[in-house]
Amino acid sequence: MSKDPLVIFTPSGKRGNFPVGTPVLTAARQLGVDLDSVCGGRGICSKCQITPSYGEFSKHGVTVADTALSNWNSVEQRYDDKRGLKKGRRLGCQATIQSDVVIDVPAESQVHKQVVRKRAEARDIVMNPSTKLYYVEVAEPDMHDPSGDLERLVAALRKDWDLPALEADLGVLKTLQKALRKGEWKVTVAVHLGDAVFSPRIIQIWPGFYEGTLYGLAVDLGSTTIAAHLCDLQSGEVVASSGIMNPQIRFGEDLMSRVSYGMMNPTGSDEMTKAVREGMNALFVQIASEAGIDRNLIMDAVFVCNPVMHHLFLGIDAYELGQAPFALATSESISLRATELDLNLHPAARVYLLPCIAGHVGADAAAVALSEAPDKSEDLVLVVDVGTNAEILLGNKEKVLACSSPTGPAFEGAQISSGQRAAPGAIEHVEINPETKLPRFQVIGSDIWSDEDGFDAAIAQTGITGICGSGIIEVIAEMRLAGIVDGPGLIGSAEQTGSPNCFADGRTNSYLLYDGTENGGPKITVTNTDIRQIQMAKAALYSGARLLMDKFGVDKVDRVVLAGAFGAHISPKHAMVLGMIPDAPLDKVTSAGNAAGTGARIALLNTDARREIEETVHNIHKIETAIEPRFQEHFVNASNIPNAVEPFPILNSIVVIPQVNHNQGGGGDGGRRRRRPR
Repeated sequence: MSKDPLVIFTPSGKRGNFPVGTPVLTAARQLGVDLDSVCGGRGICSKCQITPSYGEFSKHGVTVADTALSNWNSVEQRYDDKRGLKKGRRLGCQATIQSDVVIDVPAESQVHKQVVRKRAEARDIVMNPSTKLYYVEVAEPDMHDPSGDLERLVAALRKDWDLPALEADLGVLKTLQKALRKGEWKVTVAVHLGDAVFSPRIIQIWPGFYEGTLYGLAVDLGSTTIAAHLCDLQSGEVVASSGIMNPQIRFGEDLMSRVSYGMMNPTGSDEMTKAVREGMNALFVQIASEAGIDRNLIMDAVFVCNPVMHHLFLGIDAYELGQAPFALATSESISLRATELDLNLHPAARVYLLPCIAGHVGADAAAVALSEAPDKSEDLVLVVDVGTNAEILLGNKEKVLACSSPTGPAFEGAQISSGQRAAPGAIEHVEINPETKLPRFQVIGSDIWSDEDGFDAAIAQTGITGICGSGIIEVIAEMRLAGIVDGPGLIGSAEQTGSPNCFADGRTNSYLLYDGTENGGPKITVTNTDIRQIQMAKAALYSGARLLMDKFGVDKVDRVVLAGAFGAHISPKHAMVLGMIPDAPLDKVTSAGNAAGTGARIALLNTDARREIEETVHNIHKIETAIEPRFQEHFVNASNIPNAVEPFPILNSIVVIPQVNHNQGGGGDGGRRRRRPR
């Protein structure tokens, strides 16, 4: 084992040992980490900014000292003096490795920018927002009937619009008299109509008739990505959508790693809260800029998130969610002022968080339930929100069951040897010829297959950089269909499989997907360790679904809905070959896109929907997988590809899955019996 310091990069998950004194930029380049640099490491361009993280990281088995990188140097100081560096940032070309360290590469330092695929889905939504505009003519002050300007404004709103007695924020009182007189006693006001926490009140005033509109944000705060949809609160139109990587990734890719970081480090929870709020504000600046609007016109926001993100966003220590019985601080919906969460929106903007269902089934699952309405379905529908932590709903008009399943980050490219997040240049679709056993593929940014004319020109700008989650699923499923991988997940040798792309790789074999080393590009392979990571993730997902089916007393479902940004890009056939989802007709496996984001938009634009989902979640029955004996049984069976015991009759009527066993002599091990990878 190397005695050199261990360097772990997030969000890619790539790691390696490097001698003391190695520049961070050099380590990143050697590991294939996507870290930009234009000036050749001279500290001029600032493209290689990184953020080191300190403390104990139990998942990685390292404790990072505050001396893990070299001291701040004169080049960094000069750059900071001239242009400024964000607090905690270092220049990767200047900082050198001194001991074990976890380093985050922020989105702006990545050459191949993350493609955040949580787009806004088209949906008809009944408009009834919490904040509306009202134009009104106010009586002028009268010496014979003295009253305050606010009181006469409130009276006019009650008379003309049948509004209740309204209060006003201090900010409104400061501008009220000037606005009334400038508008010649005609004004437009923005009124928050109130909820269970806040009384109805005026939150903004404009002189005369205001011809503009108001905006709201529907935010899906995920473990890996944060996506926001900026909506016109009058028309319901999605004006802009944008997303960023969740900056908490540097504290742990999965939720339990973040809970552990908070437990192991005294200020860990506060650090993660600060990081996610700063990331949120950066996203809001970005989306307002894209839409060309003033952030002060954003007056309402709805958030959906899993329970750990819910607590860390609110500044609540997630410690209790790291141990049974996984108690939430509250499972009810929450209404707050944006300023209470340090969010830079309109000073009086309101924030609404959907209720959590229970334990590790959070407000994001509630939003999916609001969007997909399994409780209103005549047929039995399985809704799977695929992510780092999968939320699963099964139900119909009779009842709805829910559970969560910790799939981990493998589906999103982390912990995969050539894996990466979805970005231009990442392989996203794969086919393997069943005769030649050779692959062809498509990359994000081009619709041309790698064996077609024009491919090289089409990807000249992006290159081929790695393989993203949908590509990983497809290539392993294709390898299974081609007989390159057997049921237990072992890659065969070239001799066993008849594929020249299989090669000996230590004690097992790997499969070559692409070799760009001649032109300075990467060598992209699928290893047995990669397959094991996907097996673990898909087994967790399938086991959760199968457990709900047990509780429902059924062996099949009528239809399957794949929700989530990742779910929108999964091929149903490949997902079923892999054994991620139960056997079902392929035309009954559909994508709902970012259903959690859609649910957030519904709650943003229709306050009646907020009351509806608050009632609905009380009727959803949560199944805790951690205490269910059959979960482990299902998990073991689901580790096979597609499954060790489930027959999958519909799938087998569509494809032929080779009955091969590579756990025997032949190929790169000289005929010795191979042990199954653990």
